[in-house]
Amino acid sequence: MKLRNRLCIGLLSFSIGMTSATSQVLAGQRVRVSQKVAEGLVIKKVRPEYPPETRRDRIQGTVLLRVLINKAGDIAHIELISGHPALAPAAIEAVKQWKFKPYLFKGEPVEVESQIQVNFTLSDSGAPFR
Repeated sequence: MKLRNRLCIGLLSFSIGMTSATSQVLAGQRVRVSQKVAEGLVIKKVRPEYPPETRRDRIQGTVLLRVLINKAGDIAHIELISGHPALAPAAIEAVKQWKFKPYLFKGEPVEVESQIQVNFTLSDSGAPFR
C-alpha cells in the first residue's frame, strides 16, 4: 500500500510539473499566420505617405514586409522582404503604427509572425490609391 501511495504522489507531482512546462511553452509560443488572417486582425491601419520623389518619377510597386506582432497587438519587429528601395521606408513607417487584435491560441494571447503587403499605385491623374 505504501508503494501505491508513493506512486500516486509521484504521478501527481509529474502531472503538475508537466502542466507548468506546458504553460511556459504556451507563454513563449509564437504562431505564424497567413496574410489574410493577419489582415482580419487589423483594428488600426495607417496608410503610407506616397514619397513625393517616387510619385514624381511614377514609381509604383509592392513592398512585402515580415512582421512580429506582440501579445498586445502592436508591431514588435518589422523587416523588409522585398520592394522598391524608395517605397520601403514609407511602408515600414506606416505599418509600425498598425494595431491588431491579440491572436489567441488555446485562449491565451500569443506573438504572431506574418507578412504584410503594401501596394503603391498611381492612378492616371498621378494620385495614389490603395
